[in-house]
Amino acid sequence: MGARHVFVETNWVVDCFAPAHFATPAARYLLRMAQEGLLALHVPAICLSEARTVIRRKFQPRNQADPLRNYLRWAKEKKEIEPQAEEVVRQSLDRYEGIVLAELESLGTAIGSLKNEKGVEVFPLTEIMLELALSLGTERLELRPFDYAILPAVLIRAEEIGQNEADAELFFCELDGDLQPWDKNGNVKPALAQLYDNAHIWVYGDFEMTSPPRPQDWAK
Repeated sequence: MGARHVFVETNWVVDCFAPAHFATPAARYLLRMAQEGLLALHVPAICLSEARTVIRRKFQPRNQADPLRNYLRWAKEKKEIEPQAEEVVRQSLDRYEGIVLAELESLGTAIGSLKNEKGVEVFPLTEIMLELALSLGTERLELRPFDYAILPAVLIRAEEIGQNEADAELFFCELDGDLQPWDKNGNVKPALAQLYDNAHIWVYGDFEMTSPPRPQDWAK
């Protein structure tokens, strides 16, 4: 059994570096496994910038805090909440907003640290990856535009690893339904599945690397 190489993309970066109370333990665990040398993580560089955009848009604290502030204002006017309790909740919301804003302020540095993280390779798109992206654009894959960059990045990098390590085990942890080789009902997407099979990549639908389970006789 060779070394385990695991590909991840934007959704993993988001789940790792979202504000602490939103971060996914499974994503952080995958990073720890890489740091401990149990596997190698491979991340297309373009996913870092996309993840920053997603996190800053999705996790602005006002999105969660303002509806509660509106409720407090209403409850105070209607005398549905004691003044002391209203003040405690309001202070908690202010503290919450301050903490999350501080995390978002340092987000670029935090995500950028992946480039120097032990066990993690952040790799750029190459000319051959871009050429494959153009070629895949003519296939009936029904992907979103950004996915036409991610998919060839994973396929080509996997091929490069396989050429240098004949016994390497290649995996792709992918939570995005568009890039999974099965549909929401579990039916195989033949064209996409064939691309992964040709690249000897087993695709997991989680960061725990448990589902779907890889058959023992699957050709690596």
